[in-house]
Amino acid sequence: MHRDIEGILITKGQIAIRVRELAEQLSADLSRDMSHLTEIQQEGRVVLIPVLTGSIVFVADLIRHLPQKLSLGLVAVSSYPGKSMESKGVMMRSDLPKNLAGKHVILVDDILDSGQTLDVLKKLIQEQRPASVRICVLLRKPGKAVVDLKPEYVGFDIPDEFVVGYGLDYDGFYRNYPEIATLKPEAR
Repeated sequence: MHRDIEGILITKGQIAIRVRELAEQLSADLSRDMSHLTEIQQEGRVVLIPVLTGSIVFVADLIRHLPQKLSLGLVAVSSYPGKSMESKGVMMRSDLPKNLAGKHVILVDDILDSGQTLDVLKKLIQEQRPASVRICVLLRKPGKAVVDLKPEYVGFDIPDEFVVGYGLDYDGFYRNYPEIATLKPEAR
């Protein structure tokens, strides 16, 4: 696997620091939004919805830093099938969680590229009338989005390159690489 890596964009140390910072920001915002509620009323009001499969490593690290009592509601979406390096559009592979009305929902994804996946998911979630919907992405490619979508939490802005590692894959591989990296042309 290591021989396929061309370069490291973001080290595992940088990722760890930034994930902790994102969790602190998110926690502070949630605490402020729910400050008018009693502790009992706050229970069950926070739902994180990771977009599978790319966000699994990110969300696993993120939730370890969140002190709020929360639940996870997974959603599987495909936009980069197989060896594709460009989005092929949004294909829902599972249903969104139900009963999001009145809850604080945080959509968690690995990367904001075209923005189409998160835009579709956000609209579907809003139909359930949650108290709030926030978007948290590990990576964003500025200027690449084809929809007007502004995530509240962004880990890192990166150049318009295809990246792997820390949950991101190429043809199902490299998700376990601990850093954000580019692949050598011969590995693609």
